[in-house]
Amino acid sequence: MAWIDLAILLFLFILWVYMFVSVSITTLHKVYLGFHFFMMLWPFCQFAIKTTEDPELQLLYVKLAFLDMALLAVGWFFFTLLLTGHSLISRKKLYFAIPVPAVIVALGVMLNPNGLFVRPLSGGYVQRTYGPLFWITAVVLIGYGILSLYMIYRTLVSDHSPRIKKQVKQVLKGILVVVALIWTDILVNVIYPFPKVVIPGLTSLGILLSAVFFVVAIHRDKVFNLISIAHRDIINTITLGIVVLDDNEMIMEINQSLPPDLHLRIGDRFDIHSIFPNQEMANSIASFIKGYRERPLESAEIDVSYGESDPRYVHIHVSPIMVGNSRVGRIITFQDMSELHRLIDETTSQNEALQERNQSLISIQEELFLTNQKLRLLALTDSLTGCYNRNYLTQQLGFEVKKNMEDQTPFSILLLDIDFFKLINDNYGHLTGDEVICGTVELIKQRLRKADILARFGGEEFIIYLPGTDAAEAYHLAEQIRSAIEGNAITVTHPIRAISITVSIGLLSIHQFPIKLASDSGSIITDLLQAVDQVLYKAKREGRNRIVSNIQ
Repeated sequence: MAWIDLAILLFLFILWVYMFVSVSITTLHKVYLGFHFFMMLWPFCQFAIKTTEDPELQLLYVKLAFLDMALLAVGWFFFTLLLTGHSLISRKKLYFAIPVPAVIVALGVMLNPNGLFVRPLSGGYVQRTYGPLFWITAVVLIGYGILSLYMIYRTLVSDHSPRIKKQVKQVLKGILVVVALIWTDILVNVIYPFPKVVIPGLTSLGILLSAVFFVVAIHRDKVFNLISIAHRDIINTITLGIVVLDDNEMIMEINQSLPPDLHLRIGDRFDIHSIFPNQEMANSIASFIKGYRERPLESAEIDVSYGESDPRYVHIHVSPIMVGNSRVGRIITFQDMSELHRLIDETTSQNEALQERNQSLISIQEELFLTNQKLRLLALTDSLTGCYNRNYLTQQLGFEVKKNMEDQTPFSILLLDIDFFKLINDNYGHLTGDEVICGTVELIKQRLRKADILARFGGEEFIIYLPGTDAAEAYHLAEQIRSAIEGNAITVTHPIRAISITVSIGLLSIHQFPIKLASDSGSIITDLLQAVDQVLYKAKREGRNRIVSNIQ
């Protein structure tokens, strides 16, 4: 019956290969692939035991199988700890104590003193009997499983988001399946064995099924999705209290900065009155609630206070979450303005010398409101230079090119590359390199028109979209930019006062369009970027500090 374990081993290997080729390998995925490899050792050892008649080799395979099981138990525990986010361990040193019981029993298994772990039957270990050390090992490994189940239970009854609970339920299925089949294996093959009958592959089958649940969790539920993990960490570090609602007013997400007076839980239905505890129904609150209910597509805001003896002032802002032209939910933010109110109250009781301070505090408040608008720009601009980033330009080109093709309007694209920029970084350092990039952007901006779009294409490359510009106009503008950069020394803070640079420019000018508009605008943009990239590299091959054109 060795073929059963062999078949399970092959299935596990296929899953391992599938995971290796189908996911973007991160550090967490590497850890899982290593864990999955150890899952394959058990069926391998069970298969190997039945393929040799050498008792010593059979004993070695038995020991390796249970050593592998100890490693898997510890791996299950750490994986559950990572997935649920529980901090059962207050000191980092105790993390090193977790594997100690498994290590101790693993040493006992490998030493097998006086056959206390396993003894052969009929001169070999295909048929074997287990001693007291086997049961100690089983208790220790079951203990890891019980701890994992306890953490999963705490997660399912906690306030974690539905996404986390869904992932935990998937892992719970895997743990229950493998534990059930391991116990079945122990019962029917160790405690109450049937006469002359051994049911092979039960534990191997449990390991295979648990691996299937793992793969489903990773692919479907995105267990190792770093974006989701980062999203959870970021939202909890924001000082604004945040509540996210779906279109049915169900609470989908909250963060740790919510005012303590609010008792909101994920999964509950949101009641607008719940954010005004012990508040008299003033006209402003009544108007806010009416607008919230009757005009869901509009944003609204209000200032309220919580508490009586030591009131806290909170600014509440409600905005719809739009996807296309449809509202899919709402986001409510709570900004604690207590300190600002206190400072304003103190300022009003002081003399005119303190009025300037009062004005600065009001300015801070206004800046806080403007910050939300600036955050939108951060997603569209390059953090170093302040010009648009590549994603924004690609999206904008999609709209612009389609409109130009419909209207038969010529346009041009410039792709610039700072010549020998790597030498600047190597000789003067990356800080100087950043200053050179920023100085170059300033020189370029001085020559652009209002309608032109400048974006950082990558590293030291910049791309300029010139709407309604033919080849001659584009070449003239490109020559102005090239000449201005060549003739201006860029001032840097260190290690020298100024650096002179040149740029190579690729120019792509589109004058003719196909009669039938292509449906895939993404491929058109890709072709345009490849075409202008080719002429840029032609300029670099021909000696740099020049312009090479491609007119279509």
